[in-house]
Amino acid sequence: MKKRQARITLYSSRNCAHCRRAKAYLQEHHIPFTEQDVERNRRAQLDFMRAGGRGVPLITVGEQQIQGFEPRQLQRALRQAGFDV
Repeated sequence: MKKRQARITLYSSRNCAHCRRAKAYLQEHHIPFTEQDVERNRRAQLDFMRAGGRGVPLITVGEQQIQGFEPRQLQRALRQAGFDV
């Protein structure tokens, strides 16, 4: 039986270079994720604030949070969550 993988959410804004890099990383590694634009979507902004977001990108991997885009930190979180990266 395959282990259920964690849900990934990328909180971003349209003019954020680090957000684009994080999105590209997830796409390149075929990681399913939901992107939430905190500038255009009020609900995403509220979820971001509830999560304690201080800036974008904020990436949630299940219960883990990664503030900013640090590839090694993201890779570690994804592996712990059962993704093959």
